[in-house]
This record gives sequence, structure tokens and C-alpha cells, in this order.
Amino acid sequence: SRKVKTTDMNAESSRSHLLLMIKVHIRERSTGRERDGKITVVDLAGSERLAKSGVTGEGQREAIEINKSLTALGDVMMALTSSSKVVPYRNHKLTQLMQDSLGGTAKTLMIVNISPSSSNVDESTSALKYASRT
Repeated sequence: SRKVKTTDMNAESSRSHLLLMIKVHIRERSTGRERDGKITVVDLAGSERLAKSGVTGEGQREAIEINKSLTALGDVMMALTSSSKVVPYRNHKLTQLMQDSLGGTAKTLMIVNISPSSSNVDESTSALKYASRT
């Protein structure tokens, strides 16, 4: 089960990312040709502003790690879209796990869930900027 914690911003704030990797092997009966593929579905925990979420202790450490991983993913996506010679996959475990799902011939789709509340406009704007950057 996924770890959640109550914060000042969210009654059930996810404290981790979720990765589901599905490997597919296809063999065409008529030709015998075989192909392999992989589908990676990733549910990223949202970034958190510590002052607004009110988390302390272990929750604060979790929020910092979530923010680090999202920054690392953003750095990888920026390197890929700018055709950088070095892509920093090794900067975080998340980007290492997602490496073959991000570069080369991989197709990537990002869906962003934002809050409709006017009190969260800064977080919603930040999430949309992150998605457009990646």
C-alpha cells in the first residue's frame, strides 16, 4: 500500500512515487517475428512547500526527498529536450529507474492534477510550469 500523511494542505498526501512497469513480449504467428516493449506508468508524489504543508520531522524529510526527485526528473527532461550531451540519469534513483522510458524512442505523456482552490493557485501554477518544462 502507498504511504500517505495528513498535511495542512492535503488530508491524504502521498509520501512516495509509484512506478508500475509492464513488460510486453509479442511473437507474430505468421512470421515468427518477436518484439519486446515496456510500458511504464508513474504516479509522482506532488512537490511540497514545507511552510505551507506544515510537515515536520519524518514528513519534512519525505517532502525534501520528493522535491529532490522531482528536480532530478526535471533536470533529465531538460537535458533530453535541449539535446544535451550529458543526461543526468544517475542523479536520483527515480531517474535511474525511468531511464529507458524517457530517452531514445520512448514516448512520454505527463498528466498533471491541479487544485481548483484559489488558495492553491501558486502550487497549481508551479505544477503547470513543471509539466511544460518537462
